[in-house]
Amino acid sequence: MRFLLDPEQRAFAASLDALLTAAGTAAVVREWSRGDHASGRALWSRVAEAGVFALAVPEEYEGLGPRPVELAVAFIELGRHAVPGPLVETITAAVLLTGAGPGIAKRLLPGLAAGETMATVAQHGAYALDGDAATLRLALAPDGIRLSPGHGPVRPSLDPARRLTPLAPGGEVLDTAIEQALVWARLATAAQALGVGLALLDRTVAYVKQRSQFGVPIGSFQAVRHRLADAKIALEFARPLVFGAALTMGPADVAAAKVAACEAAYGTARTALQLHGAIGYTAECDLSLWLTKARALRTAWGDPGECRALVVSAAGDRRW
Repeated sequence: MRFLLDPEQRAFAASLDALLTAAGTAAVVREWSRGDHASGRALWSRVAEAGVFALAVPEEYEGLGPRPVELAVAFIELGRHAVPGPLVETITAAVLLTGAGPGIAKRLLPGLAAGETMATVAQHGAYALDGDAATLRLALAPDGIRLSPGHGPVRPSLDPARRLTPLAPGGEVLDTAIEQALVWARLATAAQALGVGLALLDRTVAYVKQRSQFGVPIGSFQAVRHRLADAKIALEFARPLVFGAALTMGPADVAAAKVAACEAAYGTARTALQLHGAIGYTAECDLSLWLTKARALRTAWGDPGECRALVVSAAGDRRW
C-alpha cells in the first residue's frame, strides 16, 4: 500500500525540519550529553509549541490528539535531527496518564502538552531515560504505575545523549493499563529510528561525493553504490510500515514497524560507519550523534526478538 501525507501533514513536517535546522541540534546534543540541559530545554519548549507532545494528549486535556499519524511524522523529523531528551517517554507518559482517570489526567496532562513538564518512564525496575532532566517520573511496577519522587545517579549509556538513572522507590500509585502506552512508545521509537536512518543516509551520500581514492570520489565505486542502495531500500520499505501502523495502531503492526525501522536504521549506521572510515569512529564527528542513537533505539521499548515474536503470534492467531 502506498501512503502519501496530505498537504497539512507535509507542511507540519517541513515546519519542524526548518525549526530544528535553525536550532543547530548537534551543539544541543553535545551539551545535553554533558548534563547541561539549558539549550535542550529551550529546544523542548519550541518543539512543544509546534504541537508535538499535544498529539498524544486528548483534546479535553488541552491536547490535539490522539493523532498517531501526525506523531509519526513529527518523530521522523525529531530523529532526523537527533533531538535529545525523553521524547518517546513523554508520549508514553501522556498515554499512561490519560488512562489513569480524569483527576490525574486533568492535573498532569496539560503541562505535558504545553512542554512545561518533561516526563520519563522506567520499565519494571530498569533505568529511566533522562531522569535527571525530567520533572515527572513514572515507574512501571508490579503493583501499578508509580509517580516516583526522585532519581538516583546518572549511569553511562551507549548513546551519551541518552542519560540513564534509576528511579527512587515510593510515590503515588496510579491505576492505569500499560498495553496501549507500549504501542505508542513503539510507534514513536520506530518513527524516530526511521528519521535517524534517513539522516545517516543523507550524510553518507554527501560524504562519499567528497572523499576521494585513486583520484575519484568513492561514491563512483559500484560497491559503495550498492551499499547505499541497500540502505535506501531498507529505509523506504520501513516507511510505509510505520505509517500503516500509525493508521491501525495494532500491537503487531506497530511491532513489525519497529523491527523494520530500527533494523533499517541500524544497517544504515553500519554502512555509514564503514564508508566514513576512521573519522566515523571519532566522537568529534557529528555522525556519531546518529550512530549511537541508531544502536540504542534498536532495543528501546522491545528488542527485535520480542517484537518479532509478537508479530508471529498475531499471525498465528489470525490464521486459526
